[in-house]
Amino acid sequence: MTYRIDFTTASSAAIIAALGERLEAIRLSRNIAQAALAKEAGVSLSTMTRLANGQPVSLDSFVRVMQALQLIDHLAALLPDPAVRPVDRVRLAGTERQRASGTRGQTADWRWGDGGDDG
Repeated sequence: MTYRIDFTTASSAAIIAALGERLEAIRLSRNIAQAALAKEAGVSLSTMTRLANGQPVSLDSFVRVMQALQLIDHLAALLPDPAVRPVDRVRLAGTERQRASGTRGQTADWRWGDGGDDG
């Protein structure tokens, strides 16, 4: 079995399948029965089977299984730290960004009657 996947080009289904395969391999390498892991994680056996088969499960179930396998510290690697970079902090005068500004300066030159349905 190969666990290499290019996350930049893979579909969400392929990523889910790869993560499920990896968790299943970890479970097996630790010689833990699916039923025992399901009980430890507080999820159903059918959820464990879906996860092992690369089928979608809830994020809550995924996190619970990661906790039960003592892999929770690896979740930090899934998303980068959203802390503002020092250059941005200076530009924002020491404040944290509260919302996205969207795009500015790209307004359309539209006027009433430009739709062509004037009668």
